[in-house]
Amino acid sequence: MRLPLTPSQTVGPFFQIGLSTTIGSHVVGEGMPGAVRISGQVLDGAGEPVPDALIETWQPEGAGRCATDDEGHFAIITSKPARTVAGDAPHLDVSVFARGLLTRLVTRLYFPDERETNDADPVLQALSPAERSTLVAVSDDGGLRFDIHLQGARETVFFDR
Repeated sequence: MRLPLTPSQTVGPFFQIGLSTTIGSHVVGEGMPGAVRISGQVLDGAGEPVPDALIETWQPEGAGRCATDDEGHFAIITSKPARTVAGDAPHLDVSVFARGLLTRLVTRLYFPDERETNDADPVLQALSPAERSTLVAVSDDGGLRFDIHLQGARETVFFDR
């Protein structure tokens, strides 16, 4: 006897079919002026790596997409966007897709060298200092590191779309 798929299973083995697009991990060329490498790790609530997540970054200059490796690591080469007309500090919109998530998680990545604009950003100011710290990348080996914690004490702040 074979039972039909439940809604929570429909993402299942079909997840990768929808991922074949021209969006890649290089929004700009690695040697381009202003290029920045953003790397990180996706971790579950127990601090274990998520080996089959997909990270997307969005900004006016383009979009990047990178699957995590077996240790949950990802890396995207992009550029830092300008401050928005609305007064938001320069940031990337970040989406997280993974098994077990029926909808994507949405967050932001802010840049650590933008202390003044980050301090004035209305989104960051609405958060506690601990929550803000989950959205600001840290300098790391010539690039930036942005770890994404899906749950737990260091859970990344996620937003309603």
